[in-house]
Amino acid sequence: MQERETWSSKLGFILACIGAAIGLGNIWMFPWRLGAYGGAAFLIPYLFFVLVLGTTGLMEEFAFGRSKKKGAIGAFEDVYKDKGLNFGDKLGIIPVLGVTGVFIFYSIVVGWILKYFTLTLTNSFESIESIPAYFGTFVGTPNTILWHFIGILLTVIIVSFGIKEGIEKVNKVMMPILFGILVILLFRSLTLPGAKAGIKFLLLPDWSKLFDPITWIMALGQSFFTVSLGGAAMLVYGSYLKEDVDIPSSAFNTVIFNTISSFLAAFVIIPATFAFGLDPQAGPPLLFITVPTIFKSMPGGYFFGALFFLSVVFAALSSAINLIEVPVEALIERFSLSRKKSVLIVGILAFLIGLPLDLNMNIFGLFADTVTVYLIPIGAVLAAITFFWIYGVDNARNEINKGAEKPLGIWWEPFAKYIFTGVAIVVLVLGIIYGGIG
Repeated sequence: MQERETWSSKLGFILACIGAAIGLGNIWMFPWRLGAYGGAAFLIPYLFFVLVLGTTGLMEEFAFGRSKKKGAIGAFEDVYKDKGLNFGDKLGIIPVLGVTGVFIFYSIVVGWILKYFTLTLTNSFESIESIPAYFGTFVGTPNTILWHFIGILLTVIIVSFGIKEGIEKVNKVMMPILFGILVILLFRSLTLPGAKAGIKFLLLPDWSKLFDPITWIMALGQSFFTVSLGGAAMLVYGSYLKEDVDIPSSAFNTVIFNTISSFLAAFVIIPATFAFGLDPQAGPPLLFITVPTIFKSMPGGYFFGALFFLSVVFAALSSAINLIEVPVEALIERFSLSRKKSVLIVGILAFLIGLPLDLNMNIFGLFADTVTVYLIPIGAVLAAITFFWIYGVDNARNEINKGAEKPLGIWWEPFAKYIFTGVAIVVLVLGIIYGGIG
């Protein structure tokens, strides 16, 4: 049996978790949702949900992983075996499949980001007459395959070096640079003529939106999935934790820095969108059509565009690293394979399974929806039930409090057992009704 790796420090762990949580949802989804659902009014439900539920969910996954020193399959198996039940490993496969599915389609999007980064570096947007038309002729075609491969290759190389020398080291470099870039872009965006309208759009509250249930539903979905809750991704990072690491503090820091990154992205993109008279509620096309159009028109756009897409590369890669670690750990733990062999197997299979998604956006959409609307929320529900109900909420609180400077009181137990688990079920149901809220 191979000795289990650990993080070298609490800082390294937190930076890796921040990297896992900061992804395209922060840069792609949050800015237009903030504007579309009431500006500052949207922040009221969002901040409440992310600080209360997001932090609880992270503590759950970190402590669950650390308590069993295994990923989802092994951790679920141990909990149910202790109760005389032999199907825990079967349940644990569900969140692992969900996260693996996300990695399969996410790595394709990482490829799109890498392509756009090279376009900014070579100043190629200047010669592209219609960016919407270009994007339409790129995605869903064989042109994405090479970039998809490069995205997986970079992820595989990083993760093959292990927890300390690969995942931790890379995040220690990428995360500070990412935040630094966003701050530079923030000053540039806010000084553009016409940017004030974008600031008003983001900050002036439309209180009527608070009376619209969809605002609360979208805030709930955004807060729940922005910190990568799904019963496996943060659980596997928690499984590499030492006993003396403060889990409540780590969870809170992850939520805070994840939220800061979302705000920075919003205040980079939306004011610039207004400055150039573009649609701030463009939704998913915002990143691949609206933003390149801005940098194409902006003085110094070559430099700022390259910086922006470099930050998106870092955000995307740091999340991909976390996603691939879930199936990699499962192969290492279940079949005693070496890390390098496991990473190679997962990388090859993910690339091959993803090829049909490269070539057909309808298949891509169907696959992504199946994973994010069903598998990921089901995984989150199973993890909450397993840790708080089967393992026992008193045991869960004791695990979370190991190494905690400010331990959780007994008051927290009914909140975690009934409210958090109940909300996880509500997120699953609402996601099915609305076709996804994350």
